[in-house]
This record gives sequence, C-alpha cells and structure tokens, in this order.
Amino acid sequence: MAKIFLDTNIVIDYIERTRPNHDKAVRILEMIAVKGWNICISEDMLTTIYYIARSKEKVLRFFQAIEEEWEILCFDGKVRKEAYKKALESGEDFEDLIQCLSALHHGCDYFLTSDRSFQNCGIEIVTYEDILE
Repeated sequence: MAKIFLDTNIVIDYIERTRPNHDKAVRILEMIAVKGWNICISEDMLTTIYYIARSKEKVLRFFQAIEEEWEILCFDGKVRKEAYKKALESGEDFEDLIQCLSALHHGCDYFLTSDRSFQNCGIEIVTYEDILE
C-alpha cells in the first residue's frame, strides 16, 4: 500500500472551499481513499494550517477527524540538520525541504503538492494533474 505525503497547500485547499484548487483536492483525497493509500502530513503543519485557515473551529474538527485515519509524522534532529544544510547550500526553501525530508525519512512513496517548482529531495513529487490523469 502506497504512502502519500500531502503538502500544506493540499490540505488547505481541501479545508478551504473558496480556494481555486478545492475541487481538485476533494477529488484527490477521494481517489486516495478508494485506493487505500496511507495519507501522511507532518506535525508542524497542524499549527501552520490552523494559523492560515479562516474557520478555526472547522480546522480543529478536521484535525480531530483525521487523527486516527492519517499518519501525523514528527521529524527528528537528523531531518532538521539535513534541511538546514541543504537550505544553506542550495538556497532552497527550508519549509519545503523539511517537509520533503520528513516524508522521505518516514518512507513515503509520493509527495503531493500544488507547487510546480517544488524541489525534489529524493522522493517522487506529484501534483494534482499527475494524480488526476
């Protein structure tokens, strides 16, 4: 069974109905559920999503609902140190690196993002279009 890591933008697209990619996010999550894939996000995304989302209560209820269904991953010092190093060496976005390296460290098969310029850290990066085709 495949493990797919959802980037922050995918989860926010799903939660916020007014976002342009909301319908795509809904279709993707339905497809993933039908396929029986494991969904992963990182623990630090919870606070980021809460901060960005308009309806705080809706987000908290969403988090409660996914708590038993999705894997909420932590990253350790090894992941943080690798992300610091890569960001300093390459100028890549630290937040993207730490998410990608966390997914890689936890054995995810895919990293789903709507960011077409997302830098690959050793895991297959896919977008809405890649999955929906």
